[in-house]
Amino acid sequence: MGPGLYIHVPFCVRKCAYCAFFSRPPEPEAVAAWRRGIARELETLPGGFVPQSVFIGGGTPTALEEDDLARLLEVLHSRVKLDKVVEWTCEANPGTLTPGKASRLKEGGVNRLSIGAQSFDDAVLKRLGRIHTTAETREGVALARATGFENIGLDVIYGVPGVPLESFRADVEAAMALDPEHISCYCLEIEEGTPLAREAQAGRLEVSGEEQRAQFDWGRRRLAEGGWAHYEISNFAKPGRECRQNLLYWSGGDYIGIGPAAHSHWGGVRWGNTPELPEWKRAFEERLEPEAKARETLVMGLRRIPGWGRAEFRARTGFDIDALRGTEIARLAKEGMLVADAGRVRLAEDALFISDSVFSELV
Repeated sequence: MGPGLYIHVPFCVRKCAYCAFFSRPPEPEAVAAWRRGIARELETLPGGFVPQSVFIGGGTPTALEEDDLARLLEVLHSRVKLDKVVEWTCEANPGTLTPGKASRLKEGGVNRLSIGAQSFDDAVLKRLGRIHTTAETREGVALARATGFENIGLDVIYGVPGVPLESFRADVEAAMALDPEHISCYCLEIEEGTPLAREAQAGRLEVSGEEQRAQFDWGRRRLAEGGWAHYEISNFAKPGRECRQNLLYWSGGDYIGIGPAAHSHWGGVRWGNTPELPEWKRAFEERLEPEAKARETLVMGLRRIPGWGRAEFRARTGFDIDALRGTEIARLAKEGMLVADAGRVRLAEDALFISDSVFSELV
């Protein structure tokens, strides 16, 4: 799989109650400075960089004005060789997606929209700090289809404190009814420094691991029944509609991130940008030793439901999977956390929900 390009749009109309990502309101001066910075950073792309996937994320890309979106796309076309791009995704908030923005994205080469539905209960959306309504999500999907988008993803959040399994079931059914090509089901994380974290610290939130597990297990079964294959811990897709950019990350591939707070991995070197505007700089740069990179690749690839084929892993990293972590793999398999046979290593069914504890044993 060829390399990927990520563009970070650090703007949101309003920050969600659970979000710890870097973002700020889309004030005109800040947007103009960001766009100039994107153009400058694109000039530093390595020679011969030809992405096969592009992902515009955030933040909220559709928080930009229509003209600013158009200018971003023009800058990308003028500075990046895009003729090999197979999948070009843009994230969208139903509350800021308009016919004009959808048309500009489609005309500019975007062929996949990732729409942040999160819930189909307006009370839950309000609690999460979302700016959109359930009706706007449905309208946004209809708008995307009318604009010609044939590849649409919907994000849904589960495990919201106080939201029972019955409500999550209704969310999944509502998402399925819109017939997107891709559905992501993310467990709500209480991130430090967010409004939800402050509520939790004050004792006003109770997170039930059992309830989260019940929602995860039910969602997996229901989506599989509906025709969305479970291909990564939090992601489900119709055949051939898996997100190429994310598969690139999980497979240890090369990608370059542009913009504040964006991260990159290219030619064995990893770096990240500072989360600041109007100008950002490189926050760190490190060259991973081959064995350390192989261990990281092992863990990332185990996020995929099929896990790693042993021959595939050797071809990707140059390391034999057992020589790298054979003792730990054997122990985790004995404990029922991994399934390891002559050809493949993958997470066991019971380990999918607690994958982080398994990964910590392997890094």
